[in-house]
This record gives sequence, C-alpha cells and structure tokens, in this order.
Amino acid sequence: MLTDSMIAERLRGSSHEFRVLEEAHHRLDLELIQLQKRHVLTPAEELSLKSLHKEKLAKKDRMAELIRVSRDQELQVASQ
Repeated sequence: MLTDSMIAERLRGSSHEFRVLEEAHHRLDLELIQLQKRHVLTPAEELSLKSLHKEKLAKKDRMAELIRVSRDQELQVASQ
C-alpha cells in the first residue's frame, strides 16, 4: 500500500493542481515566517497573519483531499 508521501510524490509528477497548491503552500509558509520574525505586528499585519494561516490551511486541506482521492482510486483498481 502506498503511503501519503508516496502518493504526494506521484501527484507532483501527474497533477498540475497538486504542484500549484504545494508551491503556494510553501510560499505562504515563507511569508508567515517573515511576519512571525517581527516582535510587534500592526493591526493590518495581524489580519494578514490570520489570513495567511487560513489560506495555507485551505491549501493543505485540498492537497490532503487529492491524496485521499488518489489513494481511494488506487484501492479500487487493486480490488478489481
């Protein structure tokens, strides 16, 4: 049975959507790191921080969904 990391590796090669999501997730992570380095955030930066967290989580959730769908398809093919 394939692990999530094996499925993710396969999706990197076959799914444009997965690659775009993963790149965006990484970019958001870097933006969050830069904001978190600051000792004091303005109210606008606080809102931006929360928004970036939500967007990053949404990307991660969608990648996990693509992995689940791929795993389910793999299981269906194997059981036939």
